[in-house]
Amino acid sequence: MEEFPVWAEIDLAAVAHNVRELRRATQPAADLMAVVKADGYGHGAVEISRQALANGAAWLGVARLDEAEVLREAGIEAPILLFGPTPRSCVRRLRELNLTQSVFSLEYARTLSQAAGPAGGPVRVHIKIDTGMGRLGLLDGSGVDCAGDRQRHESTETDLARQVEAIVRLPGLHVEGLYTHFAGSDLEDKTFARHQLARFLDLVERLRRSGIAFRHVHAANSAALLDLPDSHLDLVRPGIAVYGLYPSAHVDRSRVVLKPALTLKARIVQLKEVPAGFKVSYGMTYETHRPTRIATVSVGYADGLRRSLGGRGFMLVRGVRAPIVGRVCMDLTMLDVGDIGDLRTGDEVIVFGGEGTGAPTTDEIASELGTISYEIITSIPSRVPRVYLRPETNQASPDQNKEGELP
Repeated sequence: MEEFPVWAEIDLAAVAHNVRELRRATQPAADLMAVVKADGYGHGAVEISRQALANGAAWLGVARLDEAEVLREAGIEAPILLFGPTPRSCVRRLRELNLTQSVFSLEYARTLSQAAGPAGGPVRVHIKIDTGMGRLGLLDGSGVDCAGDRQRHESTETDLARQVEAIVRLPGLHVEGLYTHFAGSDLEDKTFARHQLARFLDLVERLRRSGIAFRHVHAANSAALLDLPDSHLDLVRPGIAVYGLYPSAHVDRSRVVLKPALTLKARIVQLKEVPAGFKVSYGMTYETHRPTRIATVSVGYADGLRRSLGGRGFMLVRGVRAPIVGRVCMDLTMLDVGDIGDLRTGDEVIVFGGEGTGAPTTDEIASELGTISYEIITSIPSRVPRVYLRPETNQASPDQNKEGELP
């Protein structure tokens, strides 16, 4: 897009393909929830949600109320589960927008229950169980050494079941689901993930024997969808895989063929011939070793390019990887393009992504920086326009409205 100095290109056909692949790999009895929190992992939640729902997803998952509001305002009517808490003062919005709220403690459940009456009626909820993540959820005693403290473990399990029963009995709550989240399903060793699943299913069975059943019982994230089919239950919740990225190097990639959807692009804004011994960027940390050509590119750390890639990263210029030289600046970055001919200002540069082009991949950058692909793609800020390649026309369509309404 000539009007943008830097932009994120989103291939919606890739998203549609990924959701179909994930749907194919999911047990037939289970529904699929596309997780679109953090503005669709930086891809744009509204457009991703539409593609997901059109290609096999039945649910959407978000972290916060404002994320759900954006989807409803865009006319999306599918069921939406909120993973994080909603303040008591906003409970009325849960009802108005027909949203499902996660409940992760008896205390929070009571807060929702008390707010439901003034809000106009019952609130739909799913109860979150902490089987070993150590984050949100009713604690089920996963940290207890079963062999060393059996009596304490059984007491904790009983207490958990009682907490769930107490939540189910609260007025103003319509409890529809029970779920947990894996801490290590993307690891090579799945022992702990299987341990979590066993504990969760044991709780489900004990509650069933007590006469408590749930419409939706779910556990599987992207990694578990691929590697733990027994965890599919009634609903699976893929996140990163929707966007074409595998959760780690330790999952079975033969189960689905994923296509990365996001490519970050920028432009050359200046070219200059420089002599040997020429210093580049802040701190003069880089000095040319020969006469060469430096390209200044319109992307910086304020656009999601990590500053720590200075002197160790690359971008793709006319099919050739050009090294980043000197420190990455807020809005600009310099490349050594001395070995690349026929360049002009305005030429397109692939910062990362672009499947099959030879550009640095998201996984490659994450590995270089000691992080995960999730962090790379969700770090692209709103000032970077998202440009959508639509599957029916393969035409680019920019999202220029930062309030979530698309042209």
